[in-house]
Amino acid sequence: MKNRYEALIVLNTQGREETVKEIVDRLESEFQKEGAEIEQVQKMDKRPFSYVAGPLDSGFYVNFVFHADPQLITKLRSKFKLDPEVYRQHYQRLRAKSEKKESRKPSGKKLAGAK
Repeated sequence: MKNRYEALIVLNTQGREETVKEIVDRLESEFQKEGAEIEQVQKMDKRPFSYVAGPLDSGFYVNFVFHADPQLITKLRSKFKLDPEVYRQHYQRLRAKSEKKESRKPSGKKLAGAK
């Protein structure tokens, strides 16, 4: 069963800002090669980090929304951890598009003591 996921990946493009498109295309093909079905790729530009915890002070953020089997996330994490152009990565499971939030409608009942 495939779930819907979001992967936020921070790229290390220091000194290579002009190669961002090639890096994003390569990562997208890596997702597809592993069996993920890409729904959306959102390039969010280069942003400074709120604090510096290493050699970089900024990174290029890319958001991937895709469908994949749950065990694929571990495989992608391991693969991208070895990639020198991937600085950080975060994965989150999303609701399927067909799932809707339950809406909470007021019941119309008044609380005791309310005027």
